[in-house]
Amino acid sequence: MSIEKVAIIGTGTMGQALGRGMIREGVVDSSQVSGTVKHEREAVSVRDQVEFEIGIDNVLAVAGADVILLCTKPKQAPEVVEQLAQAGALSHGPLMVSIAAGVSTSQLEWAAGDCPIRVVRAMPNTPCLIGQGMVVLSPGSQATEADLDTAKSMFEPLARVTKLDEEHMDAVTGLSGSGPAFIYVIIEALSEGGVMTGLPRKVATELAAQTVTGAARMVLDTGRHPAALKDDVTTPAGCTISALLSLEDGRLRSVLARGVEEAARTAAGLGSKGDKNS
Repeated sequence: MSIEKVAIIGTGTMGQALGRGMIREGVVDSSQVSGTVKHEREAVSVRDQVEFEIGIDNVLAVAGADVILLCTKPKQAPEVVEQLAQAGALSHGPLMVSIAAGVSTSQLEWAAGDCPIRVVRAMPNTPCLIGQGMVVLSPGSQATEADLDTAKSMFEPLARVTKLDEEHMDAVTGLSGSGPAFIYVIIEALSEGGVMTGLPRKVATELAAQTVTGAARMVLDTGRHPAALKDDVTTPAGCTISALLSLEDGRLRSVLARGVEEAARTAAGLGSKGDKNS
C-alpha cells in the first residue's frame, strides 16, 4: 500500500515521534502528514516541535487520509473513532493503526459501526524517540498482510518490529511498553552503587547506562540466552557471583517479573471504559 496521507490523531509524545520518524526516513514527506491535539493552546506548542500541520479538528485531519495513526489516551480511543464514523470521516475505508494500550481491535471496529476500516494494533515504547524502540503489531479482523506491511514500514525507522496475536498485547505492554521505566530504575540503582563506592555521579551514570546498552546488544546480536551470557561474567569465587547472590537475596528476579505481570494486568483494563463489545 502506497501511503499518500497520514492523519495522526492525538499528537503527543509518541505521535510526534512517529510523524518525525516517518518524515525523516522518507516514508512520507511533511506535506502528507497532519496531526491533531485537543486544544488550540496545545496546537501552538506542538507546531514548534514538528514540521507537519497541526490542528484541533479530527474530522478535517482524517478527510482523505489512507492511514490514521490513533495515538489518543486509551479511554478516549473508541469515542474518537465513533465520532469520526458518525461524521462520515471513515467512509473511505482507511487503515487505522492504533497505539492505544489496552484497547482491542474489536472495540475500535465496533466503534466504527458500518464504516469499512481495517485496524492494526501497535505497541511502541518511548525509545522510538531515538530510533531504538520496540514495536509489536497485531491485525484486526479486517486487516490484511498488506496492511501489516504498511504499518511495519511506518515503524521500522524507529524500532525493531515484530508481529504477535492480539491475545499477547497486554503482556507486550507490560514488558516492552512499561519496561523502559524498569530499566531506568535499574540504571539509577547501578549509578547509586557507583557513587556509593566513590565514583563521580556523572561517570557512574554513564558507566551504568552503557553497561545496560552493551548487555542488551549482546543478547540481541549473539542470540544466546541471557543466563549463558551471565555465566560468562561469573568466574568461580569472583566478585560477580558474590554480588549476584546478594541480588538473589533481594529477590530481584521476582520483583521485576512481578512488575511486568502487574503492568500487563493494569494495561488490560485501560480500554475498558466504553467497551460496548464486552
